Amino acid sequence: MSNSALVNYTRISPNSNNPRNQPIRKITIHHMAGNLSVEVCGSVFAPTSRQASSNYGVGTDGRVGMYVEEKNRAWTSSSGANDQQAVTIEVANDGGAPDWHVSDKAMAKLIDLCVDICKRNGIAALNYTGNTSGNLTMHCWFAATACPGPYLKSKFPYIAAEVNKRLAGQPTPAPATTSPAPAPAAGLYRVRKTWADVNSQKGAFASLDNVKTCANQNPGYSVFDANGRAVYTSGTPAAPVYEVYTVAAGETLWGVAQKTLGSGARYPEIKALNGMSTDTIHTGQKLKIPKK
Repeated sequence: MSNSALVNYTRISPNSNNPRNQPIRKITIHHMAGNLSVEVCGSVFAPTSRQASSNYGVGTDGRVGMYVEEKNRAWTSSSGANDQQAVTIEVANDGGAPDWHVSDKAMAKLIDLCVDICKRNGIAALNYTGNTSGNLTMHCWFAATACPGPYLKSKFPYIAAEVNKRLAGQPTPAPATTSPAPAPAAGLYRVRKTWADVNSQKGAFASLDNVKTCANQNPGYSVFDANGRAVYTSGTPAAPVYEVYTVAAGETLWGVAQKTLGSGARYPEIKALNGMSTDTIHTGQKLKIPKK
């Protein structure tokens, strides 16, 4: 049982069962709930206290990290039965709640990695069924969690289709960024990250005021007119809504995230909201917790 040649960084986590007791039949995709590099994700899985890991991670920049070799079972999905059969992949988010967006580079490399895993393990096709009966699964089917987030969830049928095209030997289409997206009907405005980025499109509007409102709800997006000219760029997002949590004796940041947000892997959200540079917390500390 080999590992992917796409790996750019390796840091093996102690949190695994060696070896797995089932053949690889599935792929399970998760999100990191933060814009973690593959190095930072590796450091999250390094302590035995985390009790979590994944086989691979994909950064926003498209780099791939390996944390548990494929021959071994990672502790990822809150389901031993699933993880014994699945290669698990954590994907970084270049946007936060509520969508937990994933970059185009990360998405493209995720598909590359899934194709590679399938080819090496004799998986003829990815079958996304919307439940655990298929071989493309997600964390929220096995635990009370939002993982892998709305954006990735919506992309599962697309991911399966693109992987299966490659497995069937169909040519890979050129990336959307190599040529301009088709112009919308005259008089309509579009909200996109870039004019060529069809996948990030948020809709078409006849009113510039309406489309500005849509853009403001998606920081980093711009409004383009029918000729592809950016006429407006969204500003700073509104301050997040949060609750205050008092740290009890012996608690860790991971444990607080698990208790308040339902997933320890969401601890970077707490760090970001509180302007923290380390994972260290102390008894009696007041922490802002994002509302679910």
